[in-house]
Amino acid sequence: MKIPFSTMDRMHAAIRNDMMAAFENCYDVGWFIQGRQCEEFEKEFAAYCGGEYCVGVANGLDALFLSIRALGLGAGDEIIVPGDTFIATALAVSYAGATPVLAEPDLMTANLDGHGLEELVTEKTRAIIPVHLYGQMADMDPIMAFAKKHNLYVIEDCAQAHGATYKGRKAGTIGDVGCFSFYPGKNLGALGDGGAVVTNNKELADKVRALGNYGSDRKYHHIYKATNSRLDEVQAALLRVKLRHLDRQNEERNRIAAKYLAGIKHPDVVLPVIGENRTHVWHIFALMCKDRDGMAKWLGDHEIGTNCHYPIAVADQPCYAEENLVRWPNATKIAAEELSLPFFIGMTDEEIQYVIDTVNAFPAR
Repeated sequence: MKIPFSTMDRMHAAIRNDMMAAFENCYDVGWFIQGRQCEEFEKEFAAYCGGEYCVGVANGLDALFLSIRALGLGAGDEIIVPGDTFIATALAVSYAGATPVLAEPDLMTANLDGHGLEELVTEKTRAIIPVHLYGQMADMDPIMAFAKKHNLYVIEDCAQAHGATYKGRKAGTIGDVGCFSFYPGKNLGALGDGGAVVTNNKELADKVRALGNYGSDRKYHHIYKATNSRLDEVQAALLRVKLRHLDRQNEERNRIAAKYLAGIKHPDVVLPVIGENRTHVWHIFALMCKDRDGMAKWLGDHEIGTNCHYPIAVADQPCYAEENLVRWPNATKIAAEELSLPFFIGMTDEEIQYVIDTVNAFPAR
């Protein structure tokens, strides 16, 4: 049986007619930037998250970067980020002219949990970016308490956590601002790049919008030296369709994850853990295996696709070589041992069981 790591074919087949109708509507209206579709999506996504305001932007990296700039952060400032995240989190900090300071993640959830943060604070520290990695939120209470103690901004990186909750509150609504990516593979994915910023602060939302629209607060009037980063009408229209299915699809992700958690029983495998007071939306199913490369090859030999998120820790990326960032042991271990199993909407019980059986059959070390 051949099973890809991921495919959107089955998910898209189920909503094809609605997606085509949304595209045709945009095509016929002939308005492709800053129109009704983006405006309506922003309202709908803000309501879905439980936030007051949403600003559509071009991608998840821009959501982070524009939020950092809108908060007035830049050269001379330090921003705490996890040591095991997709490079975009750190790049956004660098892109804004600030300095990323790496924090050690919790080994069981791969997220920040408040431990070890006090030692990172200097007179230059201005913000912290908890990343809700793999589909569940970081432990936000201690992070928020830490931020309050040191008067820091909290920028939630929600790129992998659309719909995840912490104590009943959805990702993106606990900190000062929530930053989302709509890259096609996300739980809520466009058919191209896209992103959004969610906040309860109108002034902040207005500034993000202006910064993403050439620094303009009205046509031909530019109050900031800024950039062009806007969610286009076609992607907004398609996202409106997909948003209606997000909760149901997140439930399906939980169904698949539950089968993996119950069925995989291998002495060399450490299964993902759901943190207390959280719901998981399973952007990926990330296990840990000491012989990660051997397991990946074994599964590949049995025509099962896998991926690694992320095999190089931020501190070890060539682009940060000159900055001598701290190499935390947990971040390094996660980078060396994480393996993502096949996980996609429409996955059959037979496919899930084949993956389980093949993982369990991997020769133990």
